[in-house]
Amino acid sequence: MTFLDGDRSAPQESAAPLASAPGPDPKPTVLESMGGPAGFVYSTIPVVVFVVGNSLGTTAVAISVAMATGVVLTVVRLLRGERFASAVGGLAGVAFAAGIVALTGSAKDFFLLGIWAALAGFIAALGSLLIRRPLTGAAWNLLHGGEHAWREDPVVLRAHDIATLAAAIVFGGRFVVKQWLYVHDFTGWLAFAKVAMGTPLTIVAALVAAWAFRRSSKRLIREP
Repeated sequence: MTFLDGDRSAPQESAAPLASAPGPDPKPTVLESMGGPAGFVYSTIPVVVFVVGNSLGTTAVAISVAMATGVVLTVVRLLRGERFASAVGGLAGVAFAAGIVALTGSAKDFFLLGIWAALAGFIAALGSLLIRRPLTGAAWNLLHGGEHAWREDPVVLRAHDIATLAAAIVFGGRFVVKQWLYVHDFTGWLAFAKVAMGTPLTIVAALVAAWAFRRSSKRLIREP
């Protein structure tokens, strides 16, 4: 046997291609992060049920059917594997609103929590703009370790001015419309405003914020 024959008998490397490593999981879209279309439905049903119950019966009946609906939806969400905090959070909102109605006896107070929340959001967003520390920029910096001088970059600061202004417009619009309907006792239209100005406008504001986040990351975070 020659030396060459020995080389010929050496094991050969496998020609089978290596299995490619799975790529990173795709990031959820804005709508998916808010629960998807189902999340919009879950937030709408108790409102509609309350208004219908109030129009067909007493305020006590409306509270009861809204709470029962909230409990059923919470169980369904948990069975679908949603996070406990998200599922129970919706029920907590319905319970708080129903509690206000039970104390005041006025059906329109079911929407009072949302009106207050809109006013608080508007004040916070507008205030952060006035002091030149837009909320979306502060949130982006916090999510990235809080060590970036994002306010010193005019492009980044402008992007977050726009994103925070969009949030202020959404909150302000909700407050103005709902407060006017509340003062004039338009309970049915309050329900319509809550649905129409809820998830759809939140998605719009979230898309603007996502654009500002991506712009900030491209300018301030260096890839290794």
